[in-house]
Amino acid sequence: MTPEPKAPARTPQPWTPPAGQPRPDQPDRPDRPAGVPKQAPAVIALVSGPWQRTGMFGRGVWPGPGRPATPATAGVLILAALVASVSITGGGLGWLVAGVAGTAALAGIRRLPAPGTTVPWPDLTVRRRAADPARYAWAAATVALLGVGTLRSAPWLFALAALTALVTGALALSNGRSFRAVAMGYLMFLGAPFRALPWVTRGLASIRRRAAGGSGMRVAATVITSVFLLLLFGALFASADATFARLLESLVPEINGGTTFRAVFVFVVAGGVLGGAAYLRATPPDLATVDGGPARKVNRWEWAVPLGLLALLFLGFVAVQLTVLFGGSAHVLDTEGLTYAEYARGGFWQLLIVTGLTLAVLGVAARWAPRDHPLDRMLIRGIMGALSVLTLVIVASALHRMTVYADTYGLTRLRLLVFLCEAWLGLVFVLVLAAGLRLRAAWLPRVAIAAGVLTLLGLAIANPDRMVADSGVARYERTGRIDSEYLGTLSPDAVPALNRLDGKMRDCTLFFIQQRLKEGDTSWSTWSYGESEARRLLATDPIAFPSGCPAAGPYG
Repeated sequence: MTPEPKAPARTPQPWTPPAGQPRPDQPDRPDRPAGVPKQAPAVIALVSGPWQRTGMFGRGVWPGPGRPATPATAGVLILAALVASVSITGGGLGWLVAGVAGTAALAGIRRLPAPGTTVPWPDLTVRRRAADPARYAWAAATVALLGVGTLRSAPWLFALAALTALVTGALALSNGRSFRAVAMGYLMFLGAPFRALPWVTRGLASIRRRAAGGSGMRVAATVITSVFLLLLFGALFASADATFARLLESLVPEINGGTTFRAVFVFVVAGGVLGGAAYLRATPPDLATVDGGPARKVNRWEWAVPLGLLALLFLGFVAVQLTVLFGGSAHVLDTEGLTYAEYARGGFWQLLIVTGLTLAVLGVAARWAPRDHPLDRMLIRGIMGALSVLTLVIVASALHRMTVYADTYGLTRLRLLVFLCEAWLGLVFVLVLAAGLRLRAAWLPRVAIAAGVLTLLGLAIANPDRMVADSGVARYERTGRIDSEYLGTLSPDAVPALNRLDGKMRDCTLFFIQQRLKEGDTSWSTWSYGESEARRLLATDPIAFPSGCPAAGPYG
């Protein structure tokens, strides 16, 4: 029998990378400066690979810069991170200084071409997108939010402002327009520090090469000379004048293990945030495809019937609420068997949730509802407009309930905050009604966020802790009941209002605030106007430890 012929041996084919990606052994990569090793460190490859080659972040929307960070970019980022590590020791002036330094560092970063760019850089589209005045407005809002701690000493207010600053900062860098684009830009802002790590590292490599030469020695000599002169003459001036010595003592932080760890931690975090922001600014993402992407449409009745039935349910609820708002509350409360304060407290939170869910339902329906036929457009305006109007009545009912609740038990931080949140949601529904007239809402997301930012900044100017204290003092003058324990937990911003109390009641509410001021940090970085004013008022009439403080009139 003739043996079967053997199949020819297959010659292994060399691996070919996808289009637009260099080979691992390619000697001259366009994004690697001369002198940098071909093989990047493992941690850089691990961080940069998935983000740059997979997902929406690496396919046209956010390609990233085609060259490493310049030495100037890496230098200003390090300088801004050092300023942050020295300034941020708590809430106060230090955050404003760090915000201004970071904004100034980012403002000087020039834009870089994306990989594979064949047109002159920057082209007109990118130039117009980069010069959008809204970016500067969002950047100014970010600095203003970081400066809330300089104006007010309430930690909860500054924490809320700092979290909002993350949103406005992401908008300043990505400038998304639709809700999807805004969310995508925020996710990019959170992921940017990881993509920026290899980009900044390659820029630092060029600084190390320059430092190895003669120019590096001259820079080191300049730094050493400057530090020596400052220490020498600073010590002489401090020994010559006690006031100047105290000023230097407040400016120079105490160096120990805790402060060193804090400074290193802040430097790393600030460096990561600034590096990611610089990466976004160097090549802003193109969110046009996210903003203008085609939406999935459903049949006319698939959305109109559920929302129509929901509108009828809202109509029935609103009919009951109108009796409460316009004189029929006694009948409703007699039926429920509750006091008016219990009725108000029990329904506000449910109405707040209803308002938020309705906004989400309208957003989904507006995206999926067809609008090609005149009947479709009429249904959108009719049903969604009716839901928005009915929701505004529900918002009014919820605000009315919270007003009665605050009048009965007094104002607190939480009640003031949720009241403003509900009012902001009502404003958003007014904007939804305005957008429904022309069925165009490209401006709605950014205007709604801007309204929230302005509300928060307005709250900081109005001094919420003082508003709460004013409410408590007015309630005490009207009813003789006061929760001195709760008022004593307020921040020093409340001292001007609580200082109006007389005798033991003043001591009971202000003693613990005075103790916290004595134990607090007095360095320049934690300075705030509210705390400074409280120290001035309490210094004129110090408070001794009170005894027998009344505990009448708890806040619900």
